[in-house]
Amino acid sequence: MTTPRTLPMAADLYGDIEPSPKATWRGYLPGVAIAALGTLAAGFLSDHYGAPLTLMALLIGLGLNFLSADARLTPGLALASRTLLRWGIVLVGVRITFGQIAALGPVALLAVVAIVAATMGIGILVARRLGLGPAFGTLAGGAVAICGASAAMALATTLGEKRAGQAQLTLVLVGISAMSATAMVLYPLIGHALGMSDLRAGFLLGASIHDVAQALGAGYSYSKGAGEIAAIVKLTRVALLAPVLAVVALFLPRGEGGARGPGLPWFVIGFFVLAGINSLGVIPPVIASGAERTATGLLATAVTATAIRSPLAQLLEAGPRPLFVILAATVGALGLALLAAQFLIH
Repeated sequence: MTTPRTLPMAADLYGDIEPSPKATWRGYLPGVAIAALGTLAAGFLSDHYGAPLTLMALLIGLGLNFLSADARLTPGLALASRTLLRWGIVLVGVRITFGQIAALGPVALLAVVAIVAATMGIGILVARRLGLGPAFGTLAGGAVAICGASAAMALATTLGEKRAGQAQLTLVLVGISAMSATAMVLYPLIGHALGMSDLRAGFLLGASIHDVAQALGAGYSYSKGAGEIAAIVKLTRVALLAPVLAVVALFLPRGEGGARGPGLPWFVIGFFVLAGINSLGVIPPVIASGAERTATGLLATAVTATAIRSPLAQLLEAGPRPLFVILAATVGALGLALLAAQFLIH
């Protein structure tokens, strides 16, 4: 007797993510509540001590990792780390407009696209050289190249847990959070040391720093003008998340047969649609602001839940090699952004 195959989840293109536990809303509530409370604590620490929200959510989630042994929390934690993540990715589209991207000009736009592609390539090459495989290189390189933890979570969802498991994702989140916080402090100093104009410094910071909050923080710490440029450049990188996810989805083989994936994940389409609507200027500012705060909260909750569910034993067994991949991609992105800022941006 064969067991009927269930339909894959909307973002699970190849049916290789383990199915989310079925539960009533009461069954989801404990796990979601734990993830939400952990995220609120992370928000308190971030607001009062200036620490990155993603890093605080990650650390609190890892501190609560022992709760993953409680089966009552499994449905809610799975919901928070998957479904809430996907809706958060959709709402990220409200942060950008196509007009902002076009305002950069063709040279800067092409430079940003080239930096993103080259950074991902570095991640894949170094990961393969270290025996970690192209999937981990895509995950780590894409997180550095695009928008840090948000890109890592989205790429992990698209790759599937057979290619990029919870342990690998958590390693990337740890490395990205640490390096993004370091970059926020060090990269503006590099700009000052080189005597960069606001335009060049803004491009450098927006094109190389991992997470959105750290890129904007570094830009506005340099100057108001640099902060505005950094915001546009960084949001252009965020906009590349959707096409990168589409490319990853289309080029991944399906199972052993090597067939291509059937299409785009629904959250990629949602991202595009919301960015297009936002570009028309029809979203009232109060709604846009609320959607952006909601996206931040959903993504942070997903990070907390992912950290709680992560197998720490596998993290400890992995050693330093995964962090070398993130470091190589980070150094590559910085070097390429410096070259572009000095020789292409005027």
